[in-house]
Amino acid sequence: MTADTAHLLSNLPPQVVQSIRAFRVPDLQAAAQASGQHFLYANLAHIETKAEALELIGQAFHLPAYFGKNFDALYDCLTTPLARACQQPGFVVVLDQLPVTAKFDKTVREQLLDCFQDAADFWAEQGVAFRCFYSYL
Repeated sequence: MTADTAHLLSNLPPQVVQSIRAFRVPDLQAAAQASGQHFLYANLAHIETKAEALELIGQAFHLPAYFGKNFDALYDCLTTPLARACQQPGFVVVLDQLPVTAKFDKTVREQLLDCFQDAADFWAEQGVAFRCFYSYL
């Protein structure tokens, strides 16, 4: 890990949902590990619908079996149960290659990212870092 990677998260706001831009997934993962934070990754390149995206995110993030596969349930799984479980060290989330399809259009992408922004806001109230990065296919 380079010195830049080690300081990567310290140069970012503790709550952010933003394009991955110049960041590399391995660097974000290394920075999360170095800081003791959870690293959650989902590659969405091969999905075409909201239902497929939620299914894949549920599997990739190891969400509980009761996950209802809708945006409200996703928000709930990203927040309350984790906050109740124990003190959380922080989160680095990567939603890689969000599709641009007729069934996963701009509205659905915005709703998905809003869900992660709402989770970031929740964790801000808890004093826990929650950084989410996304890219498009």
